[in-house]
Amino acid sequence: MSNPNFHELVDDVFLSIEDSIEDSDIDIDYENANGMLTLTFEENASQIILSRQFSTSEIWIAAKSGGFHFKLDQYDEAGAWRNTVTGETMNQSLSNLCFQQSGARIDFSF
Repeated sequence: MSNPNFHELVDDVFLSIEDSIEDSDIDIDYENANGMLTLTFEENASQIILSRQFSTSEIWIAAKSGGFHFKLDQYDEAGAWRNTVTGETMNQSLSNLCFQQSGARIDFSF
């Protein structure tokens, strides 16, 4: 995948995540800067950090429970980002991670 295309795809994913947070009633602050999207849960100040990795064309997620790598599944018609180890979609993983850290579910659609 070319870098400009990768940047555009990740920008779209980060924007979709921000939109999902805005649509929820959950107190999550987010900051999108320097290629990273940081989610901060106001109730306990815990964070989830998403970062773009140019060299591997992956999105990495760091959470309390560990670090996870996601790569675009080019064979998936919906263009799902999948965990490079488990195959779980990033939107499902991110929803589960947010639940683990805040106790609230968010439906991420990207």
